[in-house]
Amino acid sequence: MSHQSFKRGRGSVHFKPTRGLGTPRSAHGTPKGQSDAIGARMSNDRVYDTRRHEAEVRRAENLAAGLPEDAPDADEAPNLTASGRDQSYRSPDRGHHHHHHDDDDAHDIHELAPGAAPAQPSGGQREGRGRGGRGREVRGGRDGGRENAREGGRENREGREPREGRDRAETRAPEPRGLIEKAKAAVKDVVKKVRNLIQPEPKTVKEVIINAEPLETRVAVLEDGRLEDFTVERTNDPRLVGSIFKGKVKNLEDNLKAAFVDIGFEKNAFLHYWDIVPNSFDSGVEIIERTDDAKRKKDNKQKITQRDVPRLYPPGSEIIVQVTKDAIGTKGPRVTTNLALPGRYLVLLPNSDQSGISRKIESLEERQRLKKIVRELKIPEGMGVIIRTAGEGRLRRYFIRDLAMLLGEWHKIEEAIKTQPPATCVFQEPDLIERTVRDFLTEDVTRIVIDDGKKHEHIADLIHRISPRSAKKVHFYNEAEPLFDRFNISRQLETAFSRQVPLKSGGYLVIDETEALVAIDVNTGKHKGGKDHDSAIVKVNIEAADEICRQLRLRNMGGIIVLDFIDMRPRKDQLAVFQRVKDGLRRDKAKTHVLPLSQLGLMEMTRQRQTESVQSSLYEDCSGCRGRGFIKSAETMSVEIQRKLTSILKARPRDESDFQVKIVCNPKVLERLRTRDEQLLIDLEKKFFAKLSFRPDGSFHNEQWIIYNALTNEEIARSKDQHTHA
Repeated sequence: MSHQSFKRGRGSVHFKPTRGLGTPRSAHGTPKGQSDAIGARMSNDRVYDTRRHEAEVRRAENLAAGLPEDAPDADEAPNLTASGRDQSYRSPDRGHHHHHHDDDDAHDIHELAPGAAPAQPSGGQREGRGRGGRGREVRGGRDGGRENAREGGRENREGREPREGRDRAETRAPEPRGLIEKAKAAVKDVVKKVRNLIQPEPKTVKEVIINAEPLETRVAVLEDGRLEDFTVERTNDPRLVGSIFKGKVKNLEDNLKAAFVDIGFEKNAFLHYWDIVPNSFDSGVEIIERTDDAKRKKDNKQKITQRDVPRLYPPGSEIIVQVTKDAIGTKGPRVTTNLALPGRYLVLLPNSDQSGISRKIESLEERQRLKKIVRELKIPEGMGVIIRTAGEGRLRRYFIRDLAMLLGEWHKIEEAIKTQPPATCVFQEPDLIERTVRDFLTEDVTRIVIDDGKKHEHIADLIHRISPRSAKKVHFYNEAEPLFDRFNISRQLETAFSRQVPLKSGGYLVIDETEALVAIDVNTGKHKGGKDHDSAIVKVNIEAADEICRQLRLRNMGGIIVLDFIDMRPRKDQLAVFQRVKDGLRRDKAKTHVLPLSQLGLMEMTRQRQTESVQSSLYEDCSGCRGRGFIKSAETMSVEIQRKLTSILKARPRDESDFQVKIVCNPKVLERLRTRDEQLLIDLEKKFFAKLSFRPDGSFHNEQWIIYNALTNEEIARSKDQHTHA
């Protein structure tokens, strides 16, 4: 964690290459269609369930920022740092239905936890805790979200538990009950083990490559030498999401059901009442009944509701909040009082009195073992923990050690809360390297290679505290050849980020990021279908589906995404491609929501923008075309200049003297005027008794021109959206 000091003195393990330098090896608008689209297994640990109120929260957030209430936020213009770059790091947007990455993502941790009580005012007495009802997933998009939000609000006003909460248990996958179900689960485990013994699955060589430089840190994840994940973080950018602040309530807006909290930034943080009211467990987490639960339930006070917020947190009161979403455009950061501190195997919930286990741990026997470990852990009163998927197969001592580290971190946060003034940070989310170690160091990782000596020692010490056996996986690279070149990552990045991405079958993808959405087109290219045309098309589409899922991760593209696959007539082929996309998205850390192919052959999906896209991070709009990707031709500019000259000369009063005009423009445009359009200019001079002179200026953009009075040198007109020139 970022506030801990780790022991030094571990010897460096120098990198010994193991490879050479070669290249490594339908009606989906209906509720049923949406249900099918989001019905796949969720595969990323989440804590707090806030999705059922997301439509209401987003509407209030948009109105507070002066935007239309239905404005999407995934593709808003970033532009928040001094350099003009977005600060929206791995922030969970809770409004989408989604699939998740099979590995943990600590930045989605805020969406996993039980009825956590809101953070109490600094120095005040804790209010009663309660467990909110479990909310069912919103199936009807934005309108369905509003309907459910209204329904939930109405039931809360009546003092009853929202219906979503009562229905959650019905929609959640049931645990095996009875002898028959347990027997089936046991047989399934045995069959899996026997199958692995008879025909073991080929082991994938998974490597994490970290390039640490003064201004930038890059992390690449390779599987059998192929780039599968890529993350960039600028060292001078603040790590806001996941950080905890001692805030001060500036004002309450009851019509928006939101509080605005000063956390020390220019824009106040947005805290919706739903993010103050205790949230229930997400459906991806099973509650673990602890031995002290009966006493806790008996002593529990009445659940805090939205009506209690103005009384508990009036303007001027202090409140402890955690950032869940960075400031984007005109919106301030979004925060919650439901705190979560992620560790390697556990997530500590300081304000919750419940514990849980990730449902992604499928083995019944393993789940029972881990539940027993949680019940034996000495968890302070009023706190809870979540066992992450990385804890599967780990011994009890790993959880004891992880819990001790998390409690030590929380005690430091509590001390900072007592001593620091309001509107200050009391805990900062770790940097990219520490997050990588925390979230990517699993049993299937073969090695971690880093090219910075100090960072290597720091990582080695950190890993030794978490898992001493894994410390040997960390290697220090000190060769002359750049690290990313050595592992063939640089070339893969160049290929991956081009507009046209080739496929092995001969087809290719065309990827265009626009302000409104991301469009991905699949083309057959050089692929020869042969006699079986339909199967050839399916083959290209299946390969394209895999590559699209990879490209979404690598480029970190978010918002609305439209996939235009090659047309397929058989329904089974369409379903096969749709299932392939869903399977590929399961390993994505970002939240996604994908719909089946429409009648037009388009597959629509959304992907949460956890951070700015790589294109936004590494590139800026061209000063020439202003991000359009094209400029006006010389012929178009010639027409535009002649049209303006005609307008100026027509408006001039007629006299016997010639009107002398000077035009300054780009040399390429001037070449067109002096050659192909010369006679047109001569006719213009004769018609209006004018004398035209031209001067080229190499510093002028192709679309830039200025017209002067040649006698007085007074500017008469200039091109619109004038580019500044040197």
